[in-house]
Amino acid sequence: MKDLSQLDVKGRRVLLRVDLNVPLDGDVITDDGRIRASLPTIEDLAGRGARVVACAHLGRPKGSPNPEYSLAPVARRLGELLGAEVAFATDVVGESAQAVVAGLQDGQVALLENLRFEPGEESKDEAQRAEFARRLAGLAELYVGDGFGAVHRKHASVYDVPRLLPHAAGGLIAAEVGVLRRLTEEPERPYAVVLGGAKVSDKLGVIANLLTKVDRLLIGGGMAYTFLKAQGYEIGRSLLQEDQLDQVRGFLEEADKRGVELVLPVDVLAAVDFAEDAEYEVVDATAIPADRQGLDIGPRTRELFAGKLADARTVFWNGPMGVFEFEAFSGGTRAVAEALVASEAFTVVGGGDSAAAVRRLGLPEDGFSHISTGGGASLEYLEGKTLPGLAALEE
Repeated sequence: MKDLSQLDVKGRRVLLRVDLNVPLDGDVITDDGRIRASLPTIEDLAGRGARVVACAHLGRPKGSPNPEYSLAPVARRLGELLGAEVAFATDVVGESAQAVVAGLQDGQVALLENLRFEPGEESKDEAQRAEFARRLAGLAELYVGDGFGAVHRKHASVYDVPRLLPHAAGGLIAAEVGVLRRLTEEPERPYAVVLGGAKVSDKLGVIANLLTKVDRLLIGGGMAYTFLKAQGYEIGRSLLQEDQLDQVRGFLEEADKRGVELVLPVDVLAAVDFAEDAEYEVVDATAIPADRQGLDIGPRTRELFAGKLADARTVFWNGPMGVFEFEAFSGGTRAVAEALVASEAFTVVGGGDSAAAVRRLGLPEDGFSHISTGGGASLEYLEGKTLPGLAALEE
């Protein structure tokens, strides 16, 4: 992939695909991490005299305008962080977009309205997607892809537009790809992976691929209960994907065959209800009472996991260890995060809920070697899949 330094951008309109898919409460941004992550590339382009036309998606408006998913609050926040006004187009490729882009001077930045307001952005119809891509590409002379969180999608702004314009990868994508190659090609050992989150089914491919690469695999979160059930233990009312039990038994056998240490919780916080103030007790993970559900890993598991990470030289973590949004059940996620901060390993937080948890728990982001901006994209890369957005940038 070409990088930014290989593009002559002065005085030229650059369509910059970024990932600004931030959580909103009304029109208030509750976590601006993705906006901040996009700043270095925007500042690089603007500083070199580009006329930056940023574009991004927000939520799932399903191909038609919806005020609930407008990028207007993002434009305001981006302007605050840049210390300069960001012109906002109230459509994507229509009259407002064309006028806003035409009014840009060297070094100025504009943001188009939500790409997903246009049905052509996500369309499975190649012709419809190509037509929208042609109109979007018509706003600019160059293309820079820097929305890593979207590169696993075959969408017009990610896949089709870079094939129509001279293009390069932004700093964020370049950094993400460098990190992921380090995790998959020649990781320093011992190599430990911590996986959490609700569902085993979300991570089938990544588990299968990582079992061929890692030394230790630590499983927490809701997905751990399917593993415990697969070993024949009582899990009460804990989250269970019964249709995945055979698959999980296969993982357990494969780990044993390959000599991969697969580590499961030894105790959990078992609650009577799924609620922030739910009554709970610490119980053995192998004997969860029938009327309770596990909502976090317990204190012995926190110590166990921290110990398994202490001598690792490479660690990848994706997925919380419990319902971290509830204070009472955030301790397991905090314990894993703090173990990574204390580690001397190359530590990667795999985006999504894990990155959100780091910020929500107030942990220092610079305590990790890298925090990914793309949970789904990171996981698909680690599965060994070809990501359409990266493939387009490599052409």
